Amino acid sequence: MRIIVHGGAGSPPDEPDDRQAVLDEAAGAGSEADDPTEAVCAAVRHLESDPRFNAGVGGAVQSDGHVRTDAGLMTDDREVGAACGMPGVEHAVDVARVVKTETPHVLLAGVHAVDLAAAYGVETGVDLLSDRTREQWADVDDPPTGDARDHAEWVRDRFGGDPEGRDDAGRRDHDTVGAVATDGDRVAAATSTGGRWLALAGRVGDVPQVGSGFYCTPGGGASATGAGEDIARVTLSRRAVQFLESGRDASAAAEAAIEEFGDHVEGTAGVIVLTPDGDAGAAYDSEAMQTSVAGDR
Repeated sequence: MRIIVHGGAGSPPDEPDDRQAVLDEAAGAGSEADDPTEAVCAAVRHLESDPRFNAGVGGAVQSDGHVRTDAGLMTDDREVGAACGMPGVEHAVDVARVVKTETPHVLLAGVHAVDLAAAYGVETGVDLLSDRTREQWADVDDPPTGDARDHAEWVRDRFGGDPEGRDDAGRRDHDTVGAVATDGDRVAAATSTGGRWLALAGRVGDVPQVGSGFYCTPGGGASATGAGEDIARVTLSRRAVQFLESGRDASAAAEAAIEEFGDHVEGTAGVIVLTPDGDAGAAYDSEAMQTSVAGDR
């Protein structure tokens, strides 16, 4: 098994060595799996459980004080599952897998996605606030208490923090996680997130959108991270895979996708790609994006 994982594109992390060690562990866990789907799920689950990353535990807090998780999973036969807007679900990638394997649908949202998770044995009701995010939410000035319009007006000047990916408390919220794996034949890609800091309650970004946060075809797979609205506007993961399909190697495909992204939108992003023969590549236009690769090509 060959696998590449990422821990998000954004500003430089405060503990890069510790985060890199966790990424290496996640990649190692994926490389020991029996098939690409289990490989990406194992890697992503590892990262969803670590509060250093914005996925699962430690995810970004929305305007009503809740963390909601999203994830998407796709294989090279274009089978897809995604789930979004889930409070209390740490392992969003497992719910995406249930949607893919147990339903005729591509995407399930909100409380119904949580109900599906519980029905298939995925843990729900998890406290997704970490010590850090709980303290940072407590420091937020005047969180909205009115109706949806109140919330919408409040988030306009607060959503996502400053251009460096930090809010006033120093929260890094671009740390979406993802993985792409191949066994030399099949390919799978998965991405998981806790969203972006101080988004409108119920906001869903690029991660569970096919072609935006994740994409996979016989030509290879991709997982994206960064400014979700901008990633969705250009379907970043789909473009990266299309560059693979046009004959570019993995690094060139990732770089071309990020260059094109920068030509069309103002946000920052990163993407990882992997071909069926194990050629791995990554590119980003943010300040930093940590990745890890495991398994022989």
